[in-house]
Amino acid sequence: MLFALICFDNANSTALRAEVRPKHLAYIEAHKAQVKIAGPFLSDDGEKMVGSLIIIEADDIDAARAFAEDDPYRKAGLFASVDVKPWRWLIGAPKG
Repeated sequence: MLFALICFDNANSTALRAEVRPKHLAYIEAHKAQVKIAGPFLSDDGEKMVGSLIIIEADDIDAARAFAEDDPYRKAGLFASVDVKPWRWLIGAPKG
């Protein structure tokens, strides 16, 4: 089953995001079979990262929440909020 991890950064956390980003990217890379789509939300002017959207495959919502909890960004306190929702890839989904 697919899950959307919708994460928004704390205010004024650009430096923390930059500091932890290599660990976060390594975490995503280590789970690339599970991660279907990932990328940052941007500020309105498109200049700064202000959150993350990660679509993962997991057995259930508890496993998806555990994935979110283990993200280095979450562990470092970057996120003001993390919402984990079951998600169905309808438009643009790969065949098969």
